[in-house]
Amino acid sequence: MPQIPEKIHELTVGQLSARSGAAVSALHFYEAKGLISSRRTSGNQRRYTRDALRRVAFIRAAQRVGIPLASIREALARLPEERTPNREDWARLSEAWRAELDERITRLGRLRDHLTDCIGCGCLSMETCALSNPDDVFGERLTGSRL
Repeated sequence: MPQIPEKIHELTVGQLSARSGAAVSALHFYEAKGLISSRRTSGNQRRYTRDALRRVAFIRAAQRVGIPLASIREALARLPEERTPNREDWARLSEAWRAELDERITRLGRLRDHLTDCIGCGCLSMETCALSNPDDVFGERLTGSRL
């Protein structure tokens, strides 16, 4: 892995990509979504401060556990500008995301357990359809096929 000399305080997009493991296109996407920022040189080239490395690592770790980019952006926006997320930040944010992840795990478990029940039935609105009508939520509000 290429090392960045301590005296270099800014990274090109290629250097940030090489060090973070994120594709250049992903870095551009993160920047467009307001997750990281850069300044432009007189030649219109992007330059990232060294803290972008930790921000990208934070973003990728959060994405790996299924946190939506909008939630990641909100979390990063609560940090003081130019400060990178640290261990305490991650602990606080991961605790806040725990309930959302638990709910997602429950839904995915139900999907896994009932996946073969619905393959090929074609109805997608039966009272027992765990995929498109879990717990018959549509049956409580409406009658007949609605999906």
